[in-house]
Amino acid sequence: MTAGQHGRPGTLYVVATPIGNLEDISYRAVRLLGEVDLIAAEDTRHSRKLLNHYSIATPLISCHEHNEERRSSELLDRLQRGEDVALISDAGTPCIADPGYRLVTACWQAGLRVVPIPGASALTTVLSVAGLPTDRFAFEGYLPARAQARRRLLEALRTESRTLVMHETPHRLRKALDDIVEIMGAERPLVVGRELTKRHEELFRGTAGAAREHFAEGVIRGEIVLVLAAGAAPPRVGMTQALAERLADPDCPRSEAVRLIAREYGVPRSEVYRASLDLDAGANPADFNAEPRGRGENLS
Repeated sequence: MTAGQHGRPGTLYVVATPIGNLEDISYRAVRLLGEVDLIAAEDTRHSRKLLNHYSIATPLISCHEHNEERRSSELLDRLQRGEDVALISDAGTPCIADPGYRLVTACWQAGLRVVPIPGASALTTVLSVAGLPTDRFAFEGYLPARAQARRRLLEALRTESRTLVMHETPHRLRKALDDIVEIMGAERPLVVGRELTKRHEELFRGTAGAAREHFAEGVIRGEIVLVLAAGAAPPRVGMTQALAERLADPDCPRSEAVRLIAREYGVPRSEVYRASLDLDAGANPADFNAEPRGRGENLS
């Protein structure tokens, strides 16, 4: 590590910028953006609008998902020469579903100082008004674009005991809501935040089924964040009774009954298979009186 023009290595400032309304930026962020030697921005054209609004003339350089690995080397060199650099994304806090973590990691590994400048984030913005538990939550970023991958993820999260937060794009929202209704149920409480902090901000709060109806017509625009209430697996006593009923159907092979129950109750197939053998051995379904697997409360 070398010291440069300021007699010391430079500092990387990770600066949060507004997610929509340009007034949602701290005094500290505005001051630092004007004082650093260089701003590394996800999209320089987009960021120039913010800088012009606050009369900030600091030079801009691009740093996005397609060039971050290559650009990090150049930025490290400038930091080691003593230049201070601010990292910003198009909106919100860098590195939160946005580029930047490779550069931050490289700075830590090089022994350079990294300073967070907190501010707006779509994640915390929507959680603050969702009216759902936030003592424990899971952020899944953008839902997969491909239907099969999206459905597979939702299946895995169906009995997640924490509040779930996800990003989605306008042109995929309807398909995502269809999958949520089918896999997680039409009654699952859901909040949809669209165009947060902007002129046409919309906050929908209801059920997944009601959200699907609400967004069924018209053109959907803007960035979207989904907040889903926690799920909980049904009690095992209900699972075992359902399994017994499936096994009693002569047209439903054991393998198919196990597959269907495992999917419906979010239980590993091996566990369902063992339960089916216990039933064959004469166990009463009412004896399987275990606690539910999910710890979260399924709000209604």
